[in-house]
Amino acid sequence: MNEPLWRPSASGIDAANITRLIRQLGCTTQAELHALSITEPARFWRAVWDDCALLGEPGSVVLQASEDMSAARFFPEGRLNFAENLLSHGEGIALVSRLEDGSRRTLTYRQLFTRATGIAVWLQSIGVGPGDRVAAFMPNVLETVVVMLGASAIGATFSSCSPDFGFQGVLDRFGQISPRVLVCADAYRYNGKAIDTSMRAVEIAGAVDSIEQILFCPLLDAAATLDTGLPVTRFDEISDGPDDFAFERFPFDHPLYIMYSSGTTGAPKCIVHGAGGTLLQHAKEHAYHVDLNEADTLFYFTTCGWMMWNWLVSGLARGATLVLFDGSPFHPGPRALLRMAEDEGITVFGTSARYLASLEKVRVTSAGHDLSQLRTILSTGSPLSPESFRYVYRDLKPDVCLSSISGGTDIISCFALGSPVLPVFEGELQCLGLGMDVHIFDDDGRPVLGEKGELVCTSPFPSMPVGFWNDPDGTRYRDAYFTRFPGVWAHGDYGELTGNGGMIIHGRSDAVLNPGGVRIGTAEIYRQVEKVDAVVDAVCVGQRFRGDERVVLFVVLRDGVSLSEELEREIRETIRSHATPRHVPAKIIAVPDVPRTISGKTVELAVRSVIHGDEVKNRDALANPEALDAFRNIAELDR
Repeated sequence: MNEPLWRPSASGIDAANITRLIRQLGCTTQAELHALSITEPARFWRAVWDDCALLGEPGSVVLQASEDMSAARFFPEGRLNFAENLLSHGEGIALVSRLEDGSRRTLTYRQLFTRATGIAVWLQSIGVGPGDRVAAFMPNVLETVVVMLGASAIGATFSSCSPDFGFQGVLDRFGQISPRVLVCADAYRYNGKAIDTSMRAVEIAGAVDSIEQILFCPLLDAAATLDTGLPVTRFDEISDGPDDFAFERFPFDHPLYIMYSSGTTGAPKCIVHGAGGTLLQHAKEHAYHVDLNEADTLFYFTTCGWMMWNWLVSGLARGATLVLFDGSPFHPGPRALLRMAEDEGITVFGTSARYLASLEKVRVTSAGHDLSQLRTILSTGSPLSPESFRYVYRDLKPDVCLSSISGGTDIISCFALGSPVLPVFEGELQCLGLGMDVHIFDDDGRPVLGEKGELVCTSPFPSMPVGFWNDPDGTRYRDAYFTRFPGVWAHGDYGELTGNGGMIIHGRSDAVLNPGGVRIGTAEIYRQVEKVDAVVDAVCVGQRFRGDERVVLFVVLRDGVSLSEELEREIRETIRSHATPRHVPAKIIAVPDVPRTISGKTVELAVRSVIHGDEVKNRDALANPEALDAFRNIAELDR
């Protein structure tokens, strides 16, 4: 068994929120608590509700079980209001909103309460009520949080897309859910440029027939206007709400958010998440897996088009200060977010695996930055390589808890993540989520340990979707998750449970390579390619060739570097030495860029479609759809 990179201190373990819960439930270790959370789910989830002091009436039934896992319901008698729970802390700074140019605004919890309830009163005044949709085409700024809270305060359902989505990408999403209100801004900043989004907002308002009202947020130009032919209200024209705003409490499964699948292989799925399941699951993760408290400052680098935004905002229920950032994480230089972490005294810093790998590529260290307040780094979006683990402890902070986490939009949370009371092992997610009955199945549906297979969950959990939009009998929902292994949630990740009690994610199941019938996760190859200094990015796919499948690796090289025979040998030898000969690509081809989703995830399936001459649907779901053009008609792939 390998030695851990980090161990929690005895005092840290004793003071952790999860330790309190372990003792309350008569356990002695986190492993025992996890076992109890699976065998006694009603007892566990009621304890989470009480220990996290959630506001509402839980009712007498915690779990209404069903032979059909998708039909199970938590707290079927429960009633709560999501916004009330997030606005219940009257003291301190709630939000710090920063742009890449360094501009900074704040809202206290008291100010956030009155701004959000003001939005709630305004929405009611224009006829918006429970179940109506409010759609935000907004950057990650405090106005977006205020509107979400105002909408959820009256039981409206909130949905968001970030402004880097193209028109068609937004239409593919908002066009399905028939929102009554569109929230939009005049522009956003990225990489030193101001990007006007007002005309795109006008197009969206004109194309989605259900939109009746526009809520306009001029962020970069106070004099900006919007001419849509619809009623337009400016954000700053809305009065603050009353101090005694009465929060109506709705059923536990009342629709809170509509989220979207990536939409790179078809129309995006509209995933409906309930207020109670989202709140309870996030409270569990924040309190026990992140150890978040009122004294903390929580940051996650995200846009409003990624579920980590929703996860971040729920930190308000813990009374923490949230840092919102909108812009490029590398503007004006690669140290931008480290500088912000120092300035804001961030204690929990969330980012992506790609960001950490990029910092290492340009040799950024924490020298010159005071990161003494930083105790936890969270990473998701793609598997975090062992090299990135070592980089963080060597060059950023040796006494930090580095937690790689993995879940998805489908569950608006995590299946495997971190813990403040467990060691960190290189390349591993520390533990399975409490209350998450996670296993790895082989192709025959048998659980395996220490072997690669499909990540599944075999028992219900609170943040399962309420359903899909426009799926009245639940057929599309069940087909998405419960057909691979009947009655079991199959998440679509390819992973491995370790002897340390943790997990390794090897990539998406649908992107798994299969040369000669041997299954290989793409992350296994990316981990090795990241070691090659000349390579700054890569995408690996399987190509159908002469009755078999061969591995093709596309690489993005540093400026001024060409793909020489020597460099190809270095790449192949690195992969062969640290993985296996099976992992060595048959072809290595240089490309100018790698296509990614808006949330920064590599789209292997789209690349695979292009090299096989198939159509890629919904290019607007990509942040850089033009990157796909370089993969067309490559002569080298014909031989």
